[in-house]
Amino acid sequence: MVLNKMEKVISQIYEIQTPDEAEQIVSAGVDHIGSVIVSASDWKQSRIKETLAYVAQTEAKSSLILLFNDPDLVFSALEYYQPDIVHFCEVLIDSHVQNIPGAICDALVQLQSQIRIRFPEIKIMRTIPIPGNNLTATVPFLEIAKMFEPVSDYFLTDTLIVSHTGNDDQPVEGFVGITGKTCDWDSATRLVAESQIPVILAGGLSPENVYEGIRTVRPAGVDSCTLTNMCDAGGTSIRFKKDIAKVKQFLSEMRRACV
Repeated sequence: MVLNKMEKVISQIYEIQTPDEAEQIVSAGVDHIGSVIVSASDWKQSRIKETLAYVAQTEAKSSLILLFNDPDLVFSALEYYQPDIVHFCEVLIDSHVQNIPGAICDALVQLQSQIRIRFPEIKIMRTIPIPGNNLTATVPFLEIAKMFEPVSDYFLTDTLIVSHTGNDDQPVEGFVGITGKTCDWDSATRLVAESQIPVILAGGLSPENVYEGIRTVRPAGVDSCTLTNMCDAGGTSIRFKKDIAKVKQFLSEMRRACV
């Protein structure tokens, strides 16, 4: 089957925490420069603020993950950092009930609605949890997407770790991401088909599989974190330290998929 040429695909790279690294990533041609605030108790990070300020001077957009969702704290963080995009990535499914949205969803929909009113200039990205491609699990990702679509500007697919004991084994408790494992691309393709807003494909994307991911899922954008990080001597990904060569290779393969 011959696929039609795709429009420009958004590139998004995460765990950019310093202005120097942001400069390298922007120079490589990345569209969305992603940073992460990992602590609610220590959420004011001057270097990350400087990173977002640098991105604001370029044609790229800053995307900021907050690993907390207390409304007052979120509002304070948005006032402090002033990102182009705020990105939320909670699990959204109760630990041992996989087939219905979690109780947290209503509160998070309300939070995003409040952000839209208080910060209309900031776009909202919502991660939709999708099981890994080697697991059998019932996750109501389309139902969740319908709940969040009216208060989101982007969806991002990411890999939810699900086992027979539930979904408490995420790398960051209560949040989806940085697994290094691909999500189920058939499910991601269904989300792309159903969604009325752009969907960014994430979850285990690397220079080696981003071409296939784009050609299979046909997303509006692609995101990489873990598999474009540098690795230690044992081959383990190093958090918050990008491998610029891998990022450039990722972008090259992404662009090749759009030809």
